[in-house]
Amino acid sequence: MRAAFPDFEQRVARYYAMQEYHLGWRDADLQNAMSDPGKLLRPQLVLLACRAVGGDAAHALPLAAAIQLIHDFTLIHDDIQDQSDTRRGRPTVWTLWGLAHGINVGDGMFAIAHQALYGLIDTNLPASVLLDVFRRFEDMNLRICEGQFLDMSFEGDLTISADDYLGMIRRKTAALLAGAASLGALVGGADSESVDAMFAFGESLGVAFQIQDDVLGIWGDPEVTGKPQAADLYRRKVSLPIVHALNQAQGDTTLVSMQVGYMAEKTGGLERVMLDAAGNLDDLKHIYQQEEVSDDNVVRLLAILEAAGSRRYCEEVASQYHTQALEALDRVKPGDNPDAEQSLAQLRAIVGKLLGRKT
Repeated sequence: MRAAFPDFEQRVARYYAMQEYHLGWRDADLQNAMSDPGKLLRPQLVLLACRAVGGDAAHALPLAAAIQLIHDFTLIHDDIQDQSDTRRGRPTVWTLWGLAHGINVGDGMFAIAHQALYGLIDTNLPASVLLDVFRRFEDMNLRICEGQFLDMSFEGDLTISADDYLGMIRRKTAALLAGAASLGALVGGADSESVDAMFAFGESLGVAFQIQDDVLGIWGDPEVTGKPQAADLYRRKVSLPIVHALNQAQGDTTLVSMQVGYMAEKTGGLERVMLDAAGNLDDLKHIYQQEEVSDDNVVRLLAILEAAGSRRYCEEVASQYHTQALEALDRVKPGDNPDAEQSLAQLRAIVGKLLGRKT
């Protein structure tokens, strides 16, 4: 990743330092530092997929760097579009240096990601493979942009279906993981069936990853996640649990007479509140149409989600996609190198760690 950065004149040094700040290589004063770079899951997938099909992971390093830089580019722009103040426990680029610089920093990282990718030219890969990698890389980037478009379009929309939502995260989140795994396999010399299987693996893993994030965004332990309790509810985020609760209430009239109890803390005591499903739907919509969500609102939203079985539904869907990811790995033809089976085992272990993760 560092090698992809160009030589530059001193007058633009601050521009590249802003990019390095986002990557965790500098502090807010743009002095050298090392901060949390994130999970680095995507470059891991690149290298493991390459080794799993018999390739040399060293040849895939330029691709791994490009994939991570593209991910960080999306985060810089995502923070602007979501108006997020913090990322990985630090102020975001745009909050420190302004909206215009934030956009330009993200644009620069997009270009540097391509500079990293072109390092594959020095690995003696056949020209046909290089062109295929470059084409698929751009297809991946376009799908990510499609996903961001859908995500912004769906903001505040309480009429979207679960299929709409899953279609969005297949692009916004899963496309990059699918690209990482399949492109890593392609660089490693895999046949088309194994490349397709790696794509299916990464896509299923990505969908499961995002659904688990949705669960943590509501029910995650703040001491583990580092985020406020029920953060996504306070933000009125239309995540999969909310989509499910809305569709459950709208689609099943038998729920109208169902009575649901939940316990709410009130001034040191406990108050039992009864809600029916029709009331749940009206209350959910009403709360999500407010400018601010209060603590009492969140208590009620949690009860509505419990009544609809939305957490259980999301966990079951995530589990199904985890299973699909493992099934896809079984279709990959391993290479005859000593590291192939070990790399496949590591990919399976990643799937296992993501299932039921707490952070």
